[in-house]
Order: sequence, then C-alpha cells, then structure tokens
Amino acid sequence: MTSTQIEIQLIAIVVAVACALPGVFLVLRRTAMMSDAISHSILFGIVIAFFVTRDLASPFLIIGAAVTGLLTVVLVELLSRTRLVREDAAIGLVFPVLFSIGVILIARYAGSVHLDTDSVLLGELAFAPFNRLTVGGVDLGPKSLFVMAGILLLSLAFILVFYKELKLSTFDAGLAAALGFAPAALHYALMGIVSVTAVGAFDAVGSVLVVALMIAPPATAYLLTDRLSIMLLLSALVGIVSAELGYWAAHGLDVSIAGSMASAAGLCFLLAYLWAPGRGFIAVARRRRRQRWEFAETMLAIHLHQHEDRPEAAAESREEHLLDHMAWTPRFAREIVARAERNGTLVRRAGALQLTPPGRKLARRALAR
Repeated sequence: MTSTQIEIQLIAIVVAVACALPGVFLVLRRTAMMSDAISHSILFGIVIAFFVTRDLASPFLIIGAAVTGLLTVVLVELLSRTRLVREDAAIGLVFPVLFSIGVILIARYAGSVHLDTDSVLLGELAFAPFNRLTVGGVDLGPKSLFVMAGILLLSLAFILVFYKELKLSTFDAGLAAALGFAPAALHYALMGIVSVTAVGAFDAVGSVLVVALMIAPPATAYLLTDRLSIMLLLSALVGIVSAELGYWAAHGLDVSIAGSMASAAGLCFLLAYLWAPGRGFIAVARRRRRQRWEFAETMLAIHLHQHEDRPEAAAESREEHLLDHMAWTPRFAREIVARAERNGTLVRRAGALQLTPPGRKLARRALAR
C-alpha cells in the first residue's frame, strides 16, 4: 500500500468521523436534510468570495462558505416561523435557490476557472493528497487532512463541553429553555459546527458524500442503541467502516471513491435496517407476528372462559366453531389451538377444547385490563 493510498484513507476516516458526530444531533432533532441544504448552498458563498478575492486558495472562500451555511439556517428558520410552510418545505425552498444562483454564476462568469459543479457535487478524494501543507519548506502532509482534523477536534470539544445542554435541548427544548440553557443559541452553534464541517469536507469529498456521511452513520447508529453516548461512538465507527469499505471497493472496481463510500454508508444502514435487534425490519416483523399469535391465543382463552359452565359450552368449545365465531381460517385456527396446547392454556377432551388453570388465569387477566 502506497503512502498516497494511506493518506486518502486517513482523510476519508477523519472526514467520516467529523461529519458523523454533529450528524447524530441532526438525526435526533429531525433536521437531517439541513446537512443537504448547507452542503449545497455553500457553493453560493464560495463563488461570491471568489469574485471578491479572485483567488481559489484564499481562506476567504471558506469564510464565505461558512457564512452562507449559517445564512441558509437563518433563512430556513425565518420561513418556518411564519408557519406558512413546514421546516422541510422551507429547506426545499432555500437551498435550491442559493445553489442554483451559485451554479449560474459559475457558468456565466467563471467558465475559465477551475471551479465546476461536477467537482462540487462529487469531489475527488484521489486528488486530495496532492494539495500539500508546507511549512518552512517542510511537507507536513495533505492540507485537507489537517483542516478536517482541526474541525474534528472543534466538533469534539463542542460536544464534550456542551454535552448535557445538547442532550437536554435535543430531547426537550421546552425544558431546556425553562432551565435557562438557551436552546436557540445551542441550535445555531450546532448549525455553525455543521456548516464549518460541510465547508471543510467540501473540497475533498464533495457535497454528496458530506450528506451521506453526516446522515447515514448516525441513522444506522440510531437503529442500534437508545443511549446518546453509545450512538455517538457507533456513528463514528460506522463512518470509519463506510470510509474503508468504500475506498477498497472503489480500488477494486475502479470507480468513484466518493460514490463507493456513500454506497457503503447506505449498505451499512440497510444492514442495520434489516437486522437491528430492537428496531430492525426483521425484529419488528417477528415481534408483530409474535404479538398476533399471543393476541389470538388470548382471544381464544377469553372465548372459552366466557362459555364455561353454560349450556352452549359443548358447541362453543369445538374447534370448527371457531371458524365462524372468531372469523379465522381453518389453518389459522388449527395453529392457534396447537400453540395454546403447547403453552398449556387448554387441553382437548372428547373433541372439545377446555381451559387449564393457566388458561383461565390468562383470560381473567386480559378481561381485568
């Protein structure tokens, strides 16, 4: 493995973790699409800053992009507060306008400049190691690695310092405001972190991968745990796995690195969506199936209990009568009766179904609710 390959993977890992950590709070606050809005709208800030400085290497491009990210958040908030549109609609109104203006300005006034929409959307991690950070003639490594490492440390420091406040304002903003935690200020600070992260990752990986790494790993972690601290750790881990898996898939298939990483992040989410122990599709389907069987067995116990010691008990307790009275299919009725026999809630005597003491207890408990 060459040094360039190692550097690409290091950049991808740092970007993945830096995006995943603030992404956890976006997912929990149900503002996941804000990352999409910020990562696209910052193009407008980059273009405007370039027109002012006429230098693609100027740090003012980063400042302009960050300011545009915050402007996007403010405009979305202002539209949402009018209550004329919902927040998701406000996001859909704001960022396409800013992004489209940026694209138009590039096409109209920056056609001869190395600033195109393809690199903005998709990025190219393979070129990131060639943009070196040199201090005093010493090559320290890829510039994007140091930029994203600094942003990652900033994000970590923000989360550690304001962990309690972020946790409270995320799950109960009203209580946070009552306790004097200023949830609005925390919200804008968090969006500032999201904006800075999107700007930092923008040059190396493009806006598509920024969105994928900011949402898919936290969404995957959300399916696996209910604890915020564990969710942050899992989100970072899933981001790292997505970066590594995506890189080697791209290396083997000779395809886009950013596209492979986004696909790997989606694959991780799909696996969690299907197999997560508590919230996964398969676990939910099994739980619903089990609940259906338990409910049907309880209904059978109630039916038999209500007709015990009555003249019609002999007729009502026959299996074939369940087809009409309970509206069950013959196969379902046989399976429920067999399940109840296995569980010891009823027995079969002379062709009739009779409750056992556990079966009567089950029926009485259900009727008492």
